[in-house]
Amino acid sequence: MTRDVAGLQMLWPTPLLTRSLETHLSVNAALVEQFTADRAAYPRPGNMYSSSDDILQRLASPALEELFAFVSQSVFDIAQAMNAPIWQSSGSSKLQMQIVGAWYQFQNQYGFHDIHNHGNCSWSGVYYVQIDDLVTRKAHPQIGATNGVTRFYGHQLGLLGGAHMDMGNAYLQHSSVDVTPEAGTLIVFPSWLNHKAMPYDGVKDRIIVSFNAQVHGERGNQTFDYGFH
Repeated sequence: MTRDVAGLQMLWPTPLLTRSLETHLSVNAALVEQFTADRAAYPRPGNMYSSSDDILQRLASPALEELFAFVSQSVFDIAQAMNAPIWQSSGSSKLQMQIVGAWYQFQNQYGFHDIHNHGNCSWSGVYYVQIDDLVTRKAHPQIGATNGVTRFYGHQLGLLGGAHMDMGNAYLQHSSVDVTPEAGTLIVFPSWLNHKAMPYDGVKDRIIVSFNAQVHGERGNQTFDYGFH
């Protein structure tokens, strides 16, 4: 939280979109059944299980179609919010949002996914299909409040190890944000944003769907002349 100061500019914001799927109860129930069967067909040991990133091609179903109609609109909305003036000046009249990879993941027994980001796309996201309720997760004797959360890391994370810290740049210490997972919630974020699935241990498996997306113009991506400005 900053105070209004004349001449102060807050540059390079990091957008994060959070939305809930209204029909998530029926959609999630169908997805849990579908993903559980698919996982059984391709068993692998361990407390983290990730499918291949082609579930939209392999596992066509009404539930996945409904989810990704919601995902597609959400990605387009955040991309439009961030790019609208640029899109308008480019003269592009037809923009296409494309999901270039989608996969599901099971997590339990202290499984986690370490810090990473996503390549070959402009937007990524996570949709929570199943997880223990917040009260149950927070009551975990070892993990507590961070049980199963998704943690996002700010630009300044890499500076903290070498920067001189004093009261003038204390704001840099706020280098991460935890998003509380809830079944039916979608988070869309820039693909370059570092994030981590924190360790999870629960009664139910933590099941998510992740995806990568691109947005293209009718003339491809060379909408503007390339150069330095």
